[in-house]
Amino acid sequence: MSTTSLPTPDHAAELRSAMLAAGFTADGLLDLLGAPAYAALARSETVPALRATRGGGDGPLATLVRLFLLQQPVPYVHAASAMPVEAALADGWLRREGDEVHATVDVRPYGGPDGEDWFIVSDLGCAVGGAGGISSREEGVVLGVGGASTTLAGITVRTPVGSALDLGTGSGIQALHATRHATRVTATDVNPRALGFTRLTLALSGAPAAELLTGSLFEPVGDATYDLIVSNPPFVISPGARLTYRDGGMGGDDLCRTLVREAGARLNPGGYAQFLGNWQHVEGEDWHDRLRSWVPRGCDAWIVQRDVQDVTQYAELWLRDAGDHRTDPAEYARRYEDWLDEFDARKTRSVGFGWITLRRTDAAEPSIVVEEWPHTVEQPLGDAVLAHFARQDYLREHDDAALLEAHFTLVEEVVQEQVGPPGAEDPEHVVLRQNRGMRRATKVDTVGAGFAGVCDGSLSAGRILDAIAQLMQEDPVVLRDRTPEAIRLLVEQGFLEPVARPGQ
Repeated sequence: MSTTSLPTPDHAAELRSAMLAAGFTADGLLDLLGAPAYAALARSETVPALRATRGGGDGPLATLVRLFLLQQPVPYVHAASAMPVEAALADGWLRREGDEVHATVDVRPYGGPDGEDWFIVSDLGCAVGGAGGISSREEGVVLGVGGASTTLAGITVRTPVGSALDLGTGSGIQALHATRHATRVTATDVNPRALGFTRLTLALSGAPAAELLTGSLFEPVGDATYDLIVSNPPFVISPGARLTYRDGGMGGDDLCRTLVREAGARLNPGGYAQFLGNWQHVEGEDWHDRLRSWVPRGCDAWIVQRDVQDVTQYAELWLRDAGDHRTDPAEYARRYEDWLDEFDARKTRSVGFGWITLRRTDAAEPSIVVEEWPHTVEQPLGDAVLAHFARQDYLREHDDAALLEAHFTLVEEVVQEQVGPPGAEDPEHVVLRQNRGMRRATKVDTVGAGFAGVCDGSLSAGRILDAIAQLMQEDPVVLRDRTPEAIRLLVEQGFLEPVARPGQ
């Protein structure tokens, strides 16, 4: 594990003020670098940004970008014009070599959801890194902002809560978000360096301090319970624990399974736990059943598989992540064999990636939805997560007879597509498609399409079906018997919204 000492946050407020004054923000970066160079940073490519900052002269913003984001030495006099340089040297943010200063950590401007100017502090070379490969292979390296961390931040429920736990905090991104809506934030990590970076991230972002605890999984928090638990854990299914930020040290997907199973007892009633994870697709086993078995007693669950990779693709991804593709070819081949041996031993043929959300309900009949949705979604999805579980509550409380008495409206921005050969009198099928949130699409028959199209809240579902039966010259009793299942699906997937009636 790296033994490099970390800066102290003693003068973080002064450093933050200087960065903001210089325009060292997410918006400021976009203005300075331009969209192509800014986007290249997200792909771990720094050359376009280096070229762009040369044109920025010796101004404070270009100096801070070269120093803290691109890891370039800058003249002491330029740093002094951009920040309280002596305080930064004393606190350890910078080190001096002759007439130049070097950053000791990466600092990346990060825009909060309501326009906050935040900063994520991480190890050198990791501010713009991610699964494309990091520059350090030290066991305890701490990464900055990546696609996984922003995904988790986007799907997290953001209702005001009393307590939140960021388990495996890394550089503190999830804890930082939680400070906006949680009275008390606790962040844990097995890597003490990660907690140091979280402290720096919060201080430099002007956010409240969090309780920082060292340890694995729920061990550091004892019997404490929370209203919100979030975790982007070290979920990589690997043949060993080489890199703390990604390898959990348990076999297969045991770490993710353990985390999910133990989370239920740590949630307060009505609380949410939200995780990213990887899971094995094992020969002879349905992956849906595997994940259902993880859900703890007393919890509803919504599990969405976003991607699947065969074991060769998966091994290559994480070998590149560790930089093994740049080592001796024989060593690379040996490590590749180790990954494949691990998968063969566990009869794993592919690996899934996705989101897991639990809600503590203690319902007698829990709602457990496990699905695959690899298509484009619209982040942030926190409100969509809340709406999903609200719909599950509604459906659990309404049998088919109650659905027929209920009133519904078609949600906004749903479009209808008719699919079939050109010139055909009738479409082969009709698709309803959402343009917001999960952006779902679902096939419906002509009855379902007609029903959804006239749902404006004025008539009950049963009366609408009776009218459709008359138009189609069908038996209304038969139509009422066979349609509630389709209504239930349209409600579950968020195409129809129940309308509260007076007295309900």
